[in-house]
Amino acid sequence: MKKKLIAGNWKMNGSLAANELLLKGLLAGIGQPPCSVAVCVPAIYLAQCQALLAGSVIELGAQDISSHESGAYTGEIAPAMLKEFGLRYVIVGHSERRQYHGETDEVVAVKAQQALGCGITPIVCVGETLKEREAGKTEEVVKRQLAAVIHANGHCISEVVVAYEPVWAIGTGLSATAEQAQQVHAVLRAQLKAASPNADRIKLLYGGSMNAANAASLLAQPDINGGLIGGASLKTQDFLTIIAAAV
Repeated sequence: MKKKLIAGNWKMNGSLAANELLLKGLLAGIGQPPCSVAVCVPAIYLAQCQALLAGSVIELGAQDISSHESGAYTGEIAPAMLKEFGLRYVIVGHSERRQYHGETDEVVAVKAQQALGCGITPIVCVGETLKEREAGKTEEVVKRQLAAVIHANGHCISEVVVAYEPVWAIGTGLSATAEQAQQVHAVLRAQLKAASPNADRIKLLYGGSMNAANAASLLAQPDINGGLIGGASLKTQDFLTIIAAAV
């Protein structure tokens, strides 16, 4: 059985003081976790968090990566730059990037490719809006989003992590039921199996408002191999509770 992954997405939150308090609290309480653990932090705090997490069981991740290797792209962060901070993961295609920054399926696929090219594991996000769910298009949308990444990355697809994040459940306090989440994860698993003989090694994370109260039921589902955690990853005890549930 593959080891589960719990990855925190801090989004645009944090400060030097708050980051230190949070990470020291996590390190003090985490012990030997039953799963892999990572925190994906704002780029400006990568150096601080790298130092605080050095030699620990918590791995470091970023929240975005450029689709370009280098050049005149003001404000972008190149894959090689992220690699210098010892990153294990980078989130690509988060719904907020798609919605607010106009990232297309094709751009997300190239970002995943850039991450893989420098040895960083992309956490590829897919998910439908409430309007798309109500129109019965959930499966169509997530399969289209994932298909672009599969097409661009071919034989390397088994090296990615996929996170299903129903847009309607992000930051709203709503969450898909364990059964709803499993249904979509099963669709994604089947799509990956059709694309790669090594699909069973790919971790599928649930990323729609997983919290301390619902983590155990979600993580008990056969095709849910972890969580991409938003708000709860900023609360020491909540995040530790979710980690403990990922057995």
